[in-house]
Amino acid sequence: MLTRPDKVKLHTLLGSYPNAVALKDGRVKSDLVEWDFPDYPVPNRGFKPMVREHKFDCGELAIVTFLQAREFGLPYVLLPATVVGRGQLHTVAYNPKRGTLKPSDLNGKKFGVRSYTQTTGIWVRGILAESYGVDWSKVEITTMEDPHVAQYKDPPFVKRAPETKQLPQMLIDGEVDAALIGDKFPDPSFKTLVPDAEAANKDWALKHGGVPVNHMVIIREKIAKERPEVVEEVFRLLKAARDLDTNAPKGALDPFRFGVEANREALERVIDYSLKQQMITKKVKVDDLFDDFTRKLA
Repeated sequence: MLTRPDKVKLHTLLGSYPNAVALKDGRVKSDLVEWDFPDYPVPNRGFKPMVREHKFDCGELAIVTFLQAREFGLPYVLLPATVVGRGQLHTVAYNPKRGTLKPSDLNGKKFGVRSYTQTTGIWVRGILAESYGVDWSKVEITTMEDPHVAQYKDPPFVKRAPETKQLPQMLIDGEVDAALIGDKFPDPSFKTLVPDAEAANKDWALKHGGVPVNHMVIIREKIAKERPEVVEEVFRLLKAARDLDTNAPKGALDPFRFGVEANREALERVIDYSLKQQMITKKVKVDDLFDDFTRKLA
């Protein structure tokens, strides 16, 4: 492969996901784009440097973090490329040793989450409210971390746990009644708040236009304006890596959807959830999240 004189190196934040690893290990190549991947074992640890210091040229970012940072003039453009998408209900645990708990029982109880602005948390609260009767005005929310976006302040009803605390232990000790723990529960005795959560995830996606979007790709606005061919190549490479190593289902159950229309319903819903949960101050249209060029990528 010949190297072009206008080849660009992109300082890029991207996890080693099955749908991205072929791009990172060099099996998907380009004569226009060269990658520089910093060592972030957990990609979300790079989100603060992304939105506070504008440290990266390109990379993944939680969609709610993007929506928030966009309100404060984030100099990046969104690509319609989902690199992390999943069902959400399997991430919420309760401790059955303290009694059986179902979603509607959360009213009047305590709920723990890493950060109030965590994208998975926004999805979880929205879904539990819409589909399971949870009234979050009646739930005490406890968080462990501050938001990625420095200008954003948690609402006054959100409480911060002491730095010495950990959510799993708080669940064991009964300091919270349910908590967003993640894909794998550290204690085998924990149960999902929603029974048969994986089946519930699938059912929800089929009824609501797709698997929820977690992380999408952004690129520096200056690059988007001056080098649209680079943006197009990044999009192509991401798709090629996904297609090489994954056999994702088509349609609503595809967690790695590309294109505005494929992601539209999920984006509309997460915008709505973000507004209702005071993540953003005004409703935004899906098309306005992209520029004239990235909007047409598919």
